[in-house]
Amino acid sequence: MTKLAVSQLRTALLDWYDRSGRTLPWRLRPEDRAKGAVADPYAVWLSEIMLQQTTVPHATPYWHRFLERWPTVEALAEADDDDVMAAWAGLGYYARARNLLACARMVAGEMAGRFPDDLDTLRTLPGIGDYTANAIRAAAFDKPASVVDGNVERVLTRLFRIETPLPKAKPDIRKRAAVLADPDRPGDYAQAIMDLGATVCTPRSPDCATCPWAAHCAAHAAGVEIDYPRKLVKTRKPVRRGIAYAVTRRGAIWLRKRPEKGLLGGMMEVPSTEWGEAAPADAPPFAANWQPCGTVRHVFTHFTLDLAVVRAEAPEGWQPPDGRFVARADMDGQALPSLFGKVVALVAD
Repeated sequence: MTKLAVSQLRTALLDWYDRSGRTLPWRLRPEDRAKGAVADPYAVWLSEIMLQQTTVPHATPYWHRFLERWPTVEALAEADDDDVMAAWAGLGYYARARNLLACARMVAGEMAGRFPDDLDTLRTLPGIGDYTANAIRAAAFDKPASVVDGNVERVLTRLFRIETPLPKAKPDIRKRAAVLADPDRPGDYAQAIMDLGATVCTPRSPDCATCPWAAHCAAHAAGVEIDYPRKLVKTRKPVRRGIAYAVTRRGAIWLRKRPEKGLLGGMMEVPSTEWGEAAPADAPPFAANWQPCGTVRHVFTHFTLDLAVVRAEAPEGWQPPDGRFVARADMDGQALPSLFGKVVALVAD
């Protein structure tokens, strides 16, 4: 790309962002920066961690609740692990919640409550990879950075009509993104290119008529926008199976805490068998006339789970070996991942 082409792309994108960029609660708009407003790095970091695998509409209520309950990184660092996991329930990818706490405690303890603004130090913090480090540096500190998320990958593969399929195209995309990133308005540019992908250059119905880069876009010129990014053919996810044992007592359900490490680590669960590709061996916690309630299907990143749910009333005097009985009215206060939320919902009163 020539310097002129790069300049034209930057100007077109930033002009569009000044007019049409999203207003988000953790974001400084250009007019805010013009008045000397400064972003809260804690609030920006919190939003970026929540948005790693979640949409803006879904994450925003969680962001507000977290800030209301833990308004500073020091407050979050002092929070009880179970309280944070319960507040996170519904956002998925629960390793992010564990990293969230670890990062808050590192920043509060080792960095005097101040998030670093350089990429190398940001990358040393738990849960912060290259993309998140660049996003925080740009949005929180308005310092030069190059953000590349899924939205940006889509925009650039269309703009340059990159034929290499993802993920092999990632190095090429990162190089082009770094050239385009605006050093004079880094915070606005980073948020502008992400907005472009999120609201205009969408996966299936790009709004090319309003796109500031349409005149420069190679895929648009050829009328093949939706063919990009190129992707390798996905293999089907394996299916695993298990049995969940819903033990009830006067309407309450037995829940226990999963091991801290591993899938859904530290979250609450309805006890179940191991999950495997073969039909699981029945291993109920006690002998009873277990009643089938149905099957819950849940899609994880690397596999699909079919979990058969059975229910029995706890025998008189029986006590769970771990965990506790939780009333239906108290379920919202539990760190219950969506999988087991589905199980609880399936168990009839």
